Amino acid sequence: MQKVINDLVQLQELTIARAQQAASMPGARLTELESAIESMQNTLKEPLRTQFLKLQKRDMLAIVPLSNQVCTACGMSLPVSFVQSVRQAERIHQCPSCARLVYFRKYSLSRIPQKRARRGEPPKVGIERFSAAELMIPSLEAKTRDDALLEICRKLEAESFVEDSDKLHETALKREAIISTAVDHGLAFPHVREVEGGGLTLALGISKKGIKFGGPGRTLTRIIFFMVIPTSASAFYLKLLSGLTQTFREADNRDKLLAAETPESLWKALLKTTKATIQ
Repeated sequence: MQKVINDLVQLQELTIARAQQAASMPGARLTELESAIESMQNTLKEPLRTQFLKLQKRDMLAIVPLSNQVCTACGMSLPVSFVQSVRQAERIHQCPSCARLVYFRKYSLSRIPQKRARRGEPPKVGIERFSAAELMIPSLEAKTRDDALLEICRKLEAESFVEDSDKLHETALKREAIISTAVDHGLAFPHVREVEGGGLTLALGISKKGIKFGGPGRTLTRIIFFMVIPTSASAFYLKLLSGLTQTFREADNRDKLLAAETPESLWKALLKTTKATIQ
């Protein structure tokens, strides 16, 4: 049964990757993903196949992990006996609250709780809700995709946004193995989902010379938006991705990021360029 659960999780990753490609590359050819999705769907036996597809029509997240006896999708606290049964993986279980399929994850990535805004401080708006000046890297030292992702992950850990940069990096590479997150105009949107705690977090790394990030023939990637996504923010992530893509299709906006020399100037450029597209 564990293999079936693994297949369901992989199938879900493929369908989310398809949605991400559609959001970041409107009109993109998705033949490869569509073929892989159809192939995996056909391996599922009935009635599980119908049940899974029905759940995905309602929400992309049809199967979610448990965390500390809680469903990570709806936040429902679950009985210890139920959690133990899920851990044994002798059959497929559904959350009694949201009806999603649930599974037990052997390890999890965790966010470090962030300080709450002080009383009287103005509310954060736009891109400020997801990032900060300390997560800007105006000149990546890395020369390869893997090293660039590691450099950004280490930055997230150094600034106390995540607990384990190595595990974050490993998970990001697994996502890249499904299909590259590099898109046109020298942009890439690597990310890690199902991180426990906190909200959606964005780090930005700039490679002045460019990095070979995608497949053969793709232009070098120079602007890397790395996102850490808790389960509860998976749907909103697509809106943020679409807003970033819309903003940085424009060469003038990309040039403003590439011209920044310090974290502070990169942060100001990001705030200014996304003001109209990310609310």
